Amino acid sequence: MRQLASAAVGFARACVVVVVTMLVPAVWAAAVALWMWWWDGDPWSGIVPFMWACIGTLALSRPVCRMVRSLVAKWTGTVIPTGYRQAGPVARMSTGYWWNGYSYERTSRDAHLDQQWRTRWRDPATWRDLRFTAIAPVTAGVICAIPLTGVAAAVLGLSQPALPARLIGVFGLAVAIVGAPYTWRSLEPVAVRFLRPSPAMTMADRVDELTAQRADTTVAQAAEIRRIERDLHDGAQARLVALGLSLATAEKLMETDPEQARALMREARAGATTSLTELRDLVKGISPPVLTERGLIDAVRALALDSPLEAMVDADLQLRLDPPIESAMYFGIAELLTNAAKHAHATRVRISIAQDDTGIVVEVEDNGRGGVDERAGGGLDGLRRRLAVFDGTVEITSPAGGPTRVRMMVPCESL
Repeated sequence: MRQLASAAVGFARACVVVVVTMLVPAVWAAAVALWMWWWDGDPWSGIVPFMWACIGTLALSRPVCRMVRSLVAKWTGTVIPTGYRQAGPVARMSTGYWWNGYSYERTSRDAHLDQQWRTRWRDPATWRDLRFTAIAPVTAGVICAIPLTGVAAAVLGLSQPALPARLIGVFGLAVAIVGAPYTWRSLEPVAVRFLRPSPAMTMADRVDELTAQRADTTVAQAAEIRRIERDLHDGAQARLVALGLSLATAEKLMETDPEQARALMREARAGATTSLTELRDLVKGISPPVLTERGLIDAVRALALDSPLEAMVDADLQLRLDPPIESAMYFGIAELLTNAAKHAHATRVRISIAQDDTGIVVEVEDNGRGGVDERAGGGLDGLRRRLAVFDGTVEITSPAGGPTRVRMMVPCESL
């Protein structure tokens, strides 16, 4: 029974593979049939069916490849990256026209449409998909058609009274039952071989990714500089100016109104203390002294002590990383602690810092209400972009009702 069930499942999967891989050949078969129907001795009558078949192939190639990737991932667990190029942003110029990286268009819709066609036409993945739609029918498609052929032979043969026909029918049935559990497996190696992005495509994607990361880093640095300038201008600088005015006024009042002069000097001293505190906080926001002097683990422990949550740090190792990586991990943990207290309404949080064969791993788990809503441009999105600069990753598990568990990993070859 188990073998029959496996054969039934394999037969169904083989049928699906045949249908998917034969979609494009079916378009060409229909074009040939249409041309033969129109044939009147004029060889040019085949142009329309030929164009129709070409357009149908272009339209079906990407959906067919997506279905193949989905089937392979569902049946075998093998994930094949798509490697498709993504269209860039469209910007409106001061002239009112829209720039899509290739041309100016009057409307945003025209700009997006033109960009999508240009991107798809120049994408090497488009030609890779076309190649696969030509190869798959004669490889995986033919192999998966064996059980179907066996069933057809069994139906035709067993329905005939002649003994040779019946023997052929029995043989076809045996081929279908024995081959069904295995024939559909031919789809995976064919798809992996011909649908996987080539090294050149992978390298191009990597260049695009690094370009985007460089742009993000530039934007983040510019924003940080503007924040520091704003904090200095609105805080410490304003207080120092007021301090200078108070001291100048006190100097003038020293002879005529000593009491008022002493009051102004007391205010000036309080202002100087406040300015010094603001400057210390500003420097701490750039790079906490404990992080610079004692490293990530002690800095996280100090951060946990200042947190309003009941925070526990689990890190039984001695670790010193490059300063940019330590800073990224530290402010990532600080962001997660803030989210746990502000959005998740958690009361306890556990921070685990460890290292494996590839890099440093930090896990932050809280007992909050869960259901994290990760928005584009939000704090978690910024955390991903911050770690992506170092090829780091962020994995978030946050079911409704909690708990929320965030795993940050940054590869470090020096460990």
